Amino acid sequence: MDDREKDRNEERDRGNEASEETAVLDAEKEKHEAGTSDREADHKDDEYEKICYVCRRPESKAGPMITMPGGMNFCHDCMQKAFDTVTQSGLDLSQLQNMPYMNMNLSDFSNLQNLNTEIPKKNKVKKKSQDKEAKKEFSIKDIPAPHVIKSKLDQYVIGQEQAKKVIAVAVYNHYKRAFCQTSGQEGAEDDVQIEKSNILMIGPTGSGKTYLVKTLARLLDVPLAIADATTLTEAGYIGDDIESVISKLLAAADNDVERAEKGIIFIDEIDKIAKKKNTTSRDVSGESVQQELLKLLEGSQVEVPVGSNQKNALTPMTTVDTNNILFICGGAFPDLENIIKERLNQSSSMGFASELKGKYDEDPKLLSYTAEDLRKFGMIPEFLGRLPIMVTLQALTKDLMIRILTEPKNAILRQYEKLLAMDEVKLVFEDDALEWIAEEALKKETGARALRAIIENFMQDIMYEIPKDPNIGSVVITRAYLEKSGGPMIEMRG
Repeated sequence: MDDREKDRNEERDRGNEASEETAVLDAEKEKHEAGTSDREADHKDDEYEKICYVCRRPESKAGPMITMPGGMNFCHDCMQKAFDTVTQSGLDLSQLQNMPYMNMNLSDFSNLQNLNTEIPKKNKVKKKSQDKEAKKEFSIKDIPAPHVIKSKLDQYVIGQEQAKKVIAVAVYNHYKRAFCQTSGQEGAEDDVQIEKSNILMIGPTGSGKTYLVKTLARLLDVPLAIADATTLTEAGYIGDDIESVISKLLAAADNDVERAEKGIIFIDEIDKIAKKKNTTSRDVSGESVQQELLKLLEGSQVEVPVGSNQKNALTPMTTVDTNNILFICGGAFPDLENIIKERLNQSSSMGFASELKGKYDEDPKLLSYTAEDLRKFGMIPEFLGRLPIMVTLQALTKDLMIRILTEPKNAILRQYEKLLAMDEVKLVFEDDALEWIAEEALKKETGARALRAIIENFMQDIMYEIPKDPNIGSVVITRAYLEKSGGPMIEMRG
C-alpha cells in the first residue's frame, strides 16, 4: 500500500509540474501574440500621417506634430497661435486647469485616456510612399492639343460643338501659359505677356454646362474646383465669402499653392448674382458679389485659410495669386430670351415693314445675340468685361436627346444594361421607344435631366420583377409599354 501511495503522489507531482509548464507556455504565447498585435497596430499607425486637430492639415503639409493627452495632435502654427491668443487676452494661466477647453476638463487627465480610440480611416491621411518615382517634369510635349481635348469630350458630351471647341482652346492656351510661367520663357524675347481669357457659358437648363466642366475635370490632370455662386454673399454676411472659391481650388490641389495658382475654377449659377430689380433691402448676394469677384477674375493676391473654409485666429493663412487661374462661369440666365425678343421686336408691328411678335420664338440661336443683353439682365459691365469669351450652348433637340441616350460612354441606357447584365439579363430598347422618351423629355423643358426622370419611372417595375424569375433571358422595351398600352417583350432562356 505504501508503494502504491508513493507512486500516486509521484504521478500527481508530475501532473502538477506539467500543468505549470503548460500555464507558463500559454502565458508566454499570449504575451508574444499581444506584442505581435501591438507591433502590427503600430505598423498600421505608421502608415498614416498625424493630422492637426485645429487646421486639419496632415504632417506632410504642416510639419512635425505635438501630441497631447487623448491622442490629439497640434501643428506648431496652431499651438503658437493658441498661446498668443491666450497671452494677449490677459488670461490668468493659473486658472486654465479649471476651465473647460475643447469640451474637456484638462484638470482630470484620467478621462482623457478614454479618448484614445481608433480614428476612422476616412479621417486619416496615408503617408506618401518614398519609393515612388518623381513625377516627370512638365514640358510642352505633354500639353494636349485642342482636338485631343475635344475628342475626349466627344466621348461623353453629345452636341455643343462650339462650346467644346472654345473650352478645348482655352484649356490648351492655359497649359501653354502655365508652361511659360514655369520655364521662365515668358518675356524672354519680346516682353509679350500672355493673359488668360476667362469664359462665360450661357445656355438653358440641362444643356450640359456643368456636365461639360465635370467631364473636363476627370480627363485633365490640372486642379479644378467647382463652386456655386448661389452661396456667395458680401463679406460680413451669413454665407460664403469670395475667398471660399479659392479655398476649394487649394483643397483640390492638396494645399499646394503652386499647383493651385495654375488651376481652373468653374463658378456655376453665375446668373443668380445678377442685380436684383425693384428691391428695397440691401443686395448682399447680387451686385456686391459681382464687384468682389472682379479682383479674382482680373488677378490679385488673395489670403485664404488652409485646410478650412472659415477664417479664425487658429487657422493658418496663405496667399494665392489668381493671375494664372482660369475662370469659367456658367449660368442658365432664365428670361434672357424675353429681353432679346424685346430688343429684336422694336420695329413696327403694323404696316408693310411689320414683323410678327412670335418670329423669334423657335429660333435655336436666339441666345447667340446676348452680347449687349446681359447688362439689362443685371450683370454689371465691369464683370462682363473680365469674361471676354462668351459661348452659347444650344437647347437640345429630339435627335440630340436620342443620341444622349445611347452614344456616350456612360449613357443612361448603358447603365441600366449593365445593371441587368449582373442578373444575366439582356436589355434592349426599340427605336420607337427611344423616340417616345425623347419626345416626353422635350415636353418637360428641363433638358437632358428629364431623360433619367422618365427612364426611372418606367424601369422601376422591370427592375423589381425581373430578379424574381431566373429563367428570363432578355427584355425588350417597346413603345406600347411606355405608352401603357402593352407590355415589354420578355424572352426566356433556351
